Amino acid sequence: MEEKKRFNIALVQMNCEKAAIDRNLRSMRASIAAGRAGGADIVCFPEMNITGYIDPFNQPHAVLSLDHQAVGEVVRMSALYSVCVIAGFVEYNPGGKPYINQFVAHNGRLLGCYRKKTIKDEEVYWFAPGDRQPIFSVAGLTFGLSVCADIDDPDIFREYARKGAAIVFESAAPGLYGEQETRNWASGYNWWRSNCIAKLGAYAAEQSIYIGVATQAGRTMDEDFPGGGYLFDPRGECVKESGDWGEGILYAEISV
Repeated sequence: MEEKKRFNIALVQMNCEKAAIDRNLRSMRASIAAGRAGGADIVCFPEMNITGYIDPFNQPHAVLSLDHQAVGEVVRMSALYSVCVIAGFVEYNPGGKPYINQFVAHNGRLLGCYRKKTIKDEEVYWFAPGDRQPIFSVAGLTFGLSVCADIDDPDIFREYARKGAAIVFESAAPGLYGEQETRNWASGYNWWRSNCIAKLGAYAAEQSIYIGVATQAGRTMDEDFPGGGYLFDPRGECVKESGDWGEGILYAEISV
């Protein structure tokens, strides 16, 4: 029997201020450095962590192209720290509304990107859906990407498993409803946690894959995010979780 390979992953709970690209890049660098020091082969960030969860019509200056210098800076970080980085931003679309883009950089190379497929509710006014599900391979680990509301579509995870993905990285930024002044952080965190356990746990078990979750955390200028880092194993069990809604890094090991 072939010996299984082990991979170390870092799932980042990050506070991502809206349109504060330089600030968010500095935070990323610190997390990548910490992740690499902690032995991570892959450092995964939340949805739209570079640009923050912007309204692209009110903050068009923070809508970036794939060849923008901010994306290039993340690619350079992947070279500097010899690591794979998964990160996200709002992407300019010359044919219409912007995409929600999650990309992969490894050792100084941009390997490609996934554009969020599940666009619904208020997002339909701001963003266009993607239509492809590429898979990526880094050092022998094959994986796919999903973004936030993709959690509601089991076919996305089924398709990744069909293509041979051993793990899907779910990057999320589920904004919390209600007034910021009266925010109940525990209820918001528990709401997102229960969604992840119920849905992603089921998909992981059904498809015999790992699923890792990285979520935006904390307060931004006009919206709050629940945080939450989770790893589901191929039996559907949540074998690692962050435990609270603050910023931080969840480290985990997978064997494939």
